[in-house]
Amino acid sequence: MKPTLFVLAAGMGSRYGGLKQLDGLGPHGETIMDYSIYDAIKSGFGKVVFVIRKDFEADFREKILSKYEGHIPVEVVFQSVTDLPEGFTCPPDRVKPWGTNHALLMGKNVINEPFAIINSDDYYGRNSFEVMAAELSSLPTGSTRHYSMVGFKVGNTMSESGTVSRGVCETSDGVLTGVVERTAIGFDEQYRISFTDENAVVQYLDFDTPVSMNFWGFTPDYFEYSEKYFVQFLKENINKPKSEFFIPTLVNDLVEKGEAQVKVLTTESKWFGVTYSADRQGVVDKFAELHATGVYPETLF
Repeated sequence: MKPTLFVLAAGMGSRYGGLKQLDGLGPHGETIMDYSIYDAIKSGFGKVVFVIRKDFEADFREKILSKYEGHIPVEVVFQSVTDLPEGFTCPPDRVKPWGTNHALLMGKNVINEPFAIINSDDYYGRNSFEVMAAELSSLPTGSTRHYSMVGFKVGNTMSESGTVSRGVCETSDGVLTGVVERTAIGFDEQYRISFTDENAVVQYLDFDTPVSMNFWGFTPDYFEYSEKYFVQFLKENINKPKSEFFIPTLVNDLVEKGEAQVKVLTTESKWFGVTYSADRQGVVDKFAELHATGVYPETLF
């Protein structure tokens, strides 16, 4: 069975100033998602599931989903702050979504096969989809607790606009042992990649150090863990307006407790994306170059 691609597209886009998921950045108005779907199809994924907000469903279906008809089966699920387990009621002042792992839970009723999950507004590159599709397709039927993530080389994820935050991966024999969130990673005067740790000490990262860009691979049993841990999360955080239930947080917990193993997949792909408005033109230029050099055809769909 071909794996499914699950796309997180419910973000508010508040920092960018709009619904950046629908922003046309390619030469013919292609969105970043269009490139992800194109690369996923070429790499062997068999279905795409999008999680979005209900209030922009009409625009999403018209501007996005219509392009994929006849290319790959597509389903849509919705994330809402009020969609909580039995016994919990969303606080009336809650506006912020509950986080990436809550968004992932929205797919539990439509995904029954190994699946990968990505952000809608990140460009991951063809090779990252190839290595993930190969990993998920190789899993024996009924596999559980054997997860994966694409470990991008930190040097391939740096921003031209300033410092970045990355989940720096700790590994042993290609298996994840932990993810440590590091902020303000940037180049120093000698073009070394550095950050300042929690003890105010400057640390350096090799170019090839693997980092997480939220490109994960799971088997369907991950939904069961997510439901269980989300209940615990709500017990502790439901009245904290800015608290979020993140995928790396749960994965880290499962790894530390020995309940799951996460294989780190290496890739030569270079990540880029739009975080702030100032990033937009650089992404437009990169896509133009990828088309000009033949990485992508004149039109994707």
